[in-house]
Amino acid sequence: MEIKAGDLDYNATYKILTGAIVPRPIAWVTTQSSAGVVNAAPFSAFTLVSPDPPLVLFLSSQRERRKDTERNVRETKEFVVNIGDQACLHDLHMTSAALGPEQSETDQYAIPLSPSLSVKPPRIAGAPVCFECRLVQLLEFGNDPHTMVIGQVEHFYLRDDLYTNGRIDQSKLQPIARIGGPTYAHLGEFIHLSPPAT
Repeated sequence: MEIKAGDLDYNATYKILTGAIVPRPIAWVTTQSSAGVVNAAPFSAFTLVSPDPPLVLFLSSQRERRKDTERNVRETKEFVVNIGDQACLHDLHMTSAALGPEQSETDQYAIPLSPSLSVKPPRIAGAPVCFECRLVQLLEFGNDPHTMVIGQVEHFYLRDDLYTNGRIDQSKLQPIARIGGPTYAHLGEFIHLSPPAT
């Protein structure tokens, strides 16, 4: 099938892109408003940018209004990227609900928090990995627009059993991946290949 991109509307384009670009890691982002309300929301357009300095990014899309996460980051310049594992899946999914800015997803769904060490927004207590970040840059793309949030990691939290010999054991991490729509996946069989001969 051949499809000209210009012939598609927003929803059709979105479904093709998110259905084909899989699996996607999820940034489960916690922020805190200037009034002190803690927000938690998942973002499945998420990746690393650089290890030196350690930079990560996630994409916040807006339809009717700016997302609370983006607004809080604009105001406070701080956020935490929590990496959810399979035990966190239900809580992570529930925080995708569209609550008002005065409502806290972590309060609404009784999600335990832990204080961060370098930023004000708290971490998700059950998350096995957390990146405490300060805002570096906001970039806007597209017609909605979509805002790319780039942050520098100021502090890493790694659950003790995950980190051995300078590496994270992904078999113990058991991260959640996003597929299309409200569908998630976990890591399957690992395939280890030797480096190509040079």
